[in-house]
Amino acid sequence: MSKILIIDDERAIRRALREILEFEKFDVDEAEDGKQGVEKAVSEEYAIIFCDIKMPNMDGMEVLDALKDAAVESPVIMISGHGTIDTAVQAIKKGAFDFIEKPLDLNRILVTIRNASDRAALVEERKVLKKTVQRFKGTSIIGETPEILQIKSMIEKVAPSDARVLVTGENGTGKELVARSLHDLSNRKDQAFIEVNCAAIPAELIESELFGHEKGAFTSAIKQKKGKFELAEGGTLFLDEIGDMSASAQAKVLRALQENVIQRVGGEKDIKINTRVVAATNKDLRKEIEEGRFREDLYHRLAVILIHVPSLNERREDIPVLAEHFLTMVCNEHGISRKNFSPDALDALKQTDWTGNIRELRNIIERLVILCGETIKGEDVRLFSNPKTVKN
Repeated sequence: MSKILIIDDERAIRRALREILEFEKFDVDEAEDGKQGVEKAVSEEYAIIFCDIKMPNMDGMEVLDALKDAAVESPVIMISGHGTIDTAVQAIKKGAFDFIEKPLDLNRILVTIRNASDRAALVEERKVLKKTVQRFKGTSIIGETPEILQIKSMIEKVAPSDARVLVTGENGTGKELVARSLHDLSNRKDQAFIEVNCAAIPAELIESELFGHEKGAFTSAIKQKKGKFELAEGGTLFLDEIGDMSASAQAKVLRALQENVIQRVGGEKDIKINTRVVAATNKDLRKEIEEGRFREDLYHRLAVILIHVPSLNERREDIPVLAEHFLTMVCNEHGISRKNFSPDALDALKQTDWTGNIRELRNIIERLVILCGETIKGEDVRLFSNPKTVKN
């Protein structure tokens, strides 16, 4: 349920607007002056804020400035009984979404709410897409070895379903790319793809990161926050390195998968979710289960479909095509005319021990592009593929 904040010094206006919004099934909060309204908007997340212009102590224009300074992104709809064209224009210039004159008209209010909600959704989608484009520009699952062809085939079969997938493999093999491909080929492709690196988040914060928290749930919880499960609503949640998740978080994830509901940290209300979960790990979860570090029931919930990504050393025949792909990408990123590999350079790349897998290969290609001439030779690969051999 979307939460709306009403900032107005007139109790009658607050009551009338509350009745309209609650009848339309919105959760409503009130503030009787601008200062109190700013404090609430900063400490809690609201879908929309209605704000009067003429108020004592802090008027609506000052509220707009304060919300902007505090980086509050909620759409603000200004309301006034003394409005003029100049006032409306000034409010819009300061960042207000719309301006409504009193007495309030029901249809105008509902249309404005719908438009504000649509814009907020588009802004959030644009942020996600921008991050996605920046991170995944020019990437795809590249390779023609039997192992990679099998993975591509499995992705095509599994992606249209909502089946949970567990992706296994060493660090740097491309597990995240498999998860992204599953999302891009699914019916959820137009919704968010949210990633959580379970190994990078401290154990005491992972539950807040996944499930969100209510204001005051712990010392630093100064405002309500949605977790990744909610942010991925309708889309895909990628739980990377899930083998590093704490036992407490594992129990909550299990409940979320079983019942499709979550509870924010410090909250008591069940929140229904519609999120597809794809997980990945570089650990042997069977061994983790035997040693009591991972829940077997959670494993079975996650591993409906298993996809194992081979190491680069297990698919050396794909190294030339991967190297050419990264060469083109790196040259474009650095604004450098495209360079070339000599045949012996590709042979040297195939003979290298890739302990860091595809991630290491990409880094080495970037190093070669920056340090070598127009044609990258085998001796260049042997010199620069090991950082210890680099000379000043």
